[in-house]
Amino acid sequence: MVLLQNSGVPIYQQIADQLKEEILSGKRKEGEYLPSIRGLARDLKISVITTMKAYELLAEEGLVTAVQGKGFYVNAQDSEMLREQHLRRVEDALGEAIRAARIAGLSNQELTETLQALLDVQKTE
Repeated sequence: MVLLQNSGVPIYQQIADQLKEEILSGKRKEGEYLPSIRGLARDLKISVITTMKAYELLAEEGLVTAVQGKGFYVNAQDSEMLREQHLRRVEDALGEAIRAARIAGLSNQELTETLQALLDVQKTE
């Protein structure tokens, strides 16, 4: 796990985002336990409170469940929920791209052409 101290994103959010990505991509499977809160905090050299906050965010999103005395495990992921999660990420990324395009002075046509060019490149890879 890579944490960036100067990214402007809180450490707990970075942890939650990376674990969320692993869960949604299938790298972490249903029923798999996440590293212990204390163990992850020790490995990352951060506060237990920070790690707990990250795990609580994942639990609020329904991605993990806490089991008293055992830790947090990955919940089964509904395929429709996974699609919605990915769609939300796409919308967020495209929203950011649109904001950057506006700052750069790109027209809608130029932005559309740029997106199409990127899609074409992805198709050939």
